[in-house]
Amino acid sequence: MRYLHTMVRVSDLDASLHFYCELLGLVEVRRHENPQGRYTLVFLAAPEDLERARREQAPMVELTYNWDPEVYTGGRNFGHLAYAVDDIYAACERLQAGGVVINRPPRDGRMAFVRSPDGISIELLQKGEALAPREPWASMPNVGTW
Repeated sequence: MRYLHTMVRVSDLDASLHFYCELLGLVEVRRHENPQGRYTLVFLAAPEDLERARREQAPMVELTYNWDPEVYTGGRNFGHLAYAVDDIYAACERLQAGGVVINRPPRDGRMAFVRSPDGISIELLQKGEALAPREPWASMPNVGTW
């Protein structure tokens, strides 16, 4: 047995791709449009997993976009997705500059939480050792839920 992917339903595919790809830094591996089922599947991988993901040997996130509008609630019930990042401060700065609220800032130089456009909680973890605490993050309060 091996882990394949996590499926997340999204209500706005363009907004979700902007968040996951342009701001978070994931890469689209493949896309499947199903006109009969009226849905689109988009598989995303972390850059370091990209080559393995293309051979279906690395876990991915599957964004499922149903063409008929639906309202999705309870994103926090899902739990969260977690990604290791090279520089947690740079990742949070990029997300914040893109209009993303940093719900749990990386005060400890190790961990932060943000939410996708559909309310999915995303945990960012510093690769290796925690970075030294740095302002403005060190004194930034939590915002909302994560």
